[in-house]
Amino acid sequence: MQARRKPCSLKHGEKGRIPAESGPAPSSSPSAEVPSSIATLDDIRELLGDCTRCGLHRTRKHIVFGHGPQDARLVVVGEAPGRDEDRQGLPFVGASGELLTKMLRAVNISRQEVYIANILKCRPPGNRNPQPDEIRACLPFLERQIELIDPPLILTLGAVAAQTLLQTRSSIQSLRGRFHIYRNAKLITTYHPSFLLRQGGRKQIEFKRKAWHDLQMLEKEYVRFGA
Repeated sequence: MQARRKPCSLKHGEKGRIPAESGPAPSSSPSAEVPSSIATLDDIRELLGDCTRCGLHRTRKHIVFGHGPQDARLVVVGEAPGRDEDRQGLPFVGASGELLTKMLRAVNISRQEVYIANILKCRPPGNRNPQPDEIRACLPFLERQIELIDPPLILTLGAVAAQTLLQTRSSIQSLRGRFHIYRNAKLITTYHPSFLLRQGGRKQIEFKRKAWHDLQMLEKEYVRFGA
C-alpha cells in the first residue's frame, strides 16, 4: 500500500430501507472466516466461492462482491444488492447507481476511483432488511476487503451500513453530518440513493440538501488525503 495517508487525529465522537433500531449492532472478527494469509481482493473472492453461508444463496442470481481499485482512497458501503445488482453481479447499478455516480461527480470524485461494496453480498428477497445471521455471514468478508484496501475514507449509505460498521443502534439522523472513526479510516454517512429517489416534493429537497452537506464534508477530506 502506498503511503498516501496522513495520520487521523479525529476522536470518536443511512440505503433506502430504514431498519428497526432494536437489538445490538452485529459485530464479527475477520479472522474467524478470512485467514490473515488472504492478501488480495481476488483471494477474498476465491475464498467466498459459491457462498452458502446463509439462506440468501437459495434466492440470489449472482453474488455481488464489490467493485473498484484496491488502492482506492474512498470505500463506499451500501446495505445490500437490489434487483438490478442481483441480475448484473455489480454494486449500485440501475437508478440508485446512476444517482450515486452523480452524487460523487458533484463533489469531483470519479466513480472509477472508488471501491463500492455492500454489507450483504446477496439480495434479500423482496428487498427486505438484512437479518442478523445474514450480516454475520457476510461481514467478515467486507471487513477484510476494507482492511486490504486500507482507505483513509469510508462513505456509508443508509442506516444499515452505518449501524453495522459503527456497531451502534443510533439513527441515521443522529449519525450523519459528522465524521466517525472506523479502524484507521474517517467514516461519514448519508442517505442511500434509493431513499432519496423515493422522496417527493419538499421532503426530497430537504433530504438532498442534507446529503449535499455530507458530500461536501467528504470532498474536503478526499482532496486532503489526495494531496
